[in-house]
Amino acid sequence: MRAIWKGHIRFSLVTIPIRVYNAVDTEQKISFNQIHRECNGPVGYDKRCKKCSKVVTKDDIVKGYQYEPDQYVIVEPEDLDKIKLKSTKVIEIAGFINAREVTPMLYESPYFAGPDGPVAAKAYALLSHTLKETGKVGIGKVVLRDREDVVLIGPMDGGIVLYKLRYPHELKKMADVPQLEEQKIDKDQLKLARSLVDSMSMTYKKLDLKDTYHDALVEMIEAKVQGKEIVTMEEEAKPVVDIMTALKQSIEQAKSQRKPMAKATGRKAVQTKQKIRKARAV
Repeated sequence: MRAIWKGHIRFSLVTIPIRVYNAVDTEQKISFNQIHRECNGPVGYDKRCKKCSKVVTKDDIVKGYQYEPDQYVIVEPEDLDKIKLKSTKVIEIAGFINAREVTPMLYESPYFAGPDGPVAAKAYALLSHTLKETGKVGIGKVVLRDREDVVLIGPMDGGIVLYKLRYPHELKKMADVPQLEEQKIDKDQLKLARSLVDSMSMTYKKLDLKDTYHDALVEMIEAKVQGKEIVTMEEEAKPVVDIMTALKQSIEQAKSQRKPMAKATGRKAVQTKQKIRKARAV
């Protein structure tokens, strides 16, 4: 795993050298190339200037900020290097808070943080265990990819994970959603809806969250490589029913899909019966 950032986590007088790694495996994604239909030749990305129509190379491209229509200020790499922020090399923890105080809307990208060298490993492990014991997370700032971001620092599987957070001002308001009006909720419908939620409740690990589109995409590509015909099966449209009927049918379906509890057999059955007898005797 290759590090994308090297620096320190610091809080008060404690400094821990760390390396930051991408936590998302982007190699699992299927990417497509642009191909010329007539000859199957690859099509390159045409970097052409919209003003003079010349094709430009990487060396001809610079960063520019538009401050007025068609007016840009050019920003060179050395200009960015002159911005001296502590967060370019140090994640300064401003404070520790309860994780539930951060709304999921603010979470953006996860990263792994690891100790940078054997000397840092002990202090790194201490911070990880302290966060786990206290139920707290650290909040700080770091510069990743030419921008300063707020990061949440928390424990995970014996290590430390960083979550890049959005700034609160970047979020739109729910009140701005069109047609979001207060509705009068029917008590019987609410009772059935809660019953349906209860019947469908389970742990996160039991959910089937496999990327079925990715699997279907791989299957389609393999079929085309082998020259096979691709057969499409469309799901039949289900008739629209009223909410009460739909809730009742959904509850029955959820109950029927639940697996019955396995009965204890053999030695386990004997042990179970012995435990029940002891409990009754007490």
